[in-house]
Amino acid sequence: MRPLSGILHTLNVPLPARGRFLWWACPPAVRLAGRAFFSLRIDREGPTPSPPFVVAANHYSHLDPPLVGAALGLPVRFLALDEILTANRFVNWLLLGYGAIPTPRRRLPIAAVRAALARLAVGEVVGVFPEATRVARWGDLEPKRGAAWLALKANVPLVPVAVVGTDRALGLDNRLRRAAVRVVVRRAIPPDRGDAGALTAEWEAWVTAQVGRRPPGGS
Repeated sequence: MRPLSGILHTLNVPLPARGRFLWWACPPAVRLAGRAFFSLRIDREGPTPSPPFVVAANHYSHLDPPLVGAALGLPVRFLALDEILTANRFVNWLLLGYGAIPTPRRRLPIAAVRAALARLAVGEVVGVFPEATRVARWGDLEPKRGAAWLALKANVPLVPVAVVGTDRALGLDNRLRRAAVRVVVRRAIPPDRGDAGALTAEWEAWVTAQVGRRPPGGS
């Protein structure tokens, strides 16, 4: 298995050929499958900015990254816990093909932060789940400020995304079920709106409103 230092080094170059193919082929397939099995609906409150930007989404399920990427229609370099990347060779191949940035759970993510800033500096999109892990219910964990901090540090917009229903479709028990799923993309927050705490609070309040407005299984 490749060491994480070697994996992170590859993040300083463009996506490999398989990554470009995956991001071209998979979003339409995810949208089609989502509509067929989960009554997927994608709502946009405003235009998505041109890259670079940071996307911040709530996190219930392994379905969330492909759904967020499909909703945006752009390649997204998601920060992913390194323990996921070391679990399975196929998972490694797939996530690294998508350009995931390995992030440690129990130590300072200095290399991951540098990799994320490097990708933003060359005009890419970085995806962050501020809860830092999957949760059973929205509000179980206080969101971290990393997404807002990255946006401010790179001087790029922060795009909030709310995912609703994936906790029932494929939750922490990893059992697949039919359930209505919604992905809502908000108008971008400019980096001059405030500090990391203020941007995170604005993101959290907006996601709370979306989760309350579109309950799982609702229309």
